Amino acid sequence: MPGGTERILRRRIASVTNTKKITRAMELIAATRVARAQQRARAARPYSEMLTSVIEDLAAGGAEVDHPLLRKAERVERVAFVICAGDRGLAGAYNASVVRMAEREIQALRAEGGDYRIVAVGRKVSDYYRFRGYHIDNAYSGFTDNPTYDDAREIARRVRQLFDSGEVDQVDLVYTEFVSIGTQRPVVRRFLPLESTEVMAEVGGGDREALAAFAFEPSAEGVLEDLLPRYVEARLFTALLDAAASEHANRQRAMKAATDNAEELIVKLSRAMNRARQESITTEIMEIVGGSEALAEDEDTDETADDASLASS
Repeated sequence: MPGGTERILRRRIASVTNTKKITRAMELIAATRVARAQQRARAARPYSEMLTSVIEDLAAGGAEVDHPLLRKAERVERVAFVICAGDRGLAGAYNASVVRMAEREIQALRAEGGDYRIVAVGRKVSDYYRFRGYHIDNAYSGFTDNPTYDDAREIARRVRQLFDSGEVDQVDLVYTEFVSIGTQRPVVRRFLPLESTEVMAEVGGGDREALAAFAFEPSAEGVLEDLLPRYVEARLFTALLDAAASEHANRQRAMKAATDNAEELIVKLSRAMNRARQESITTEIMEIVGGSEALAEDEDTDETADDASLASS
């Protein structure tokens, strides 16, 4: 029925239009949030850079400590993976790319006879691994799109417990690195153990003369020992901010693509509705013409019959 088809298409167009309004609003919200996340990441960078610089200067100045965070295992058999993704979906491949990259690392470790621990940051991470039967040591959620330093401190505290107690030999951080608004890439970075003070002194670019005018209480080694946990927290906080900015950027792109697809679908449905309307109008015209021709034929038949009756009489 042409009329029924037109009504169905009209309802579909209205439904897609409403969806388009939602995806457009989500795109604008994500664009605002990604800008805010970039600002937060830039604001946190000076603290992290200064902390790193001080540690490198102390190492270059000869400060050496025997800290648990510097302990290196002779053979890495147990690895904790801190996997950072999102609490919500509708962000394209953002969540899937991170959890699948981490899963490949876990499978490679298990193939070599190693063991793993998962520290899940984000509801999507814990849902993914629980569904597939992986053991999750700790799960954190509710803040992935707007992390705070307290969140980083809490996660770092648990990670340090796993590493300091010897339950794991290494900690790897899996997250999405924010390069630019158009480029974000999932990465796996070694988180613990930290580089030794010798490596920091050689590679870090520290200046042994930079701290010559300072007196340390109780000692330079004591200051370095206190700074290393703060350094771990700062690194984790930076990763969380990168992940948050990446999530918003991916959601913005996904919602823009959904909006564009909705616009294309509306155009296609509108054309289909116009065709259905034209077919309906054509059918009605044909019915009218057919009825008129039938009436004309009936009138001709009646006139012929009348003429025949007159002729016979």
